[in-house]
Amino acid sequence: MDVSSIASAASNSAAAQTQAAVSVLMLRKALDIQSQNATTLLQALPQPASNPSHLGSVVDVYA
Repeated sequence: MDVSSIASAASNSAAAQTQAAVSVLMLRKALDIQSQNATTLLQALPQPASNPSHLGSVVDVYA
């Protein structure tokens, strides 16, 4: 093995590690953005209307 092939292999390995690190960071950023969007959508939902107090207090079990 000559010196140039060793240097090339080391350079390729470093580039692959850098690319993997960038991919992980981009994935984390995408997940953070999706989490923020989901939170915003959940906060935008209207509150459900509450039933009057006399509804749901008695169950008719006659069949």
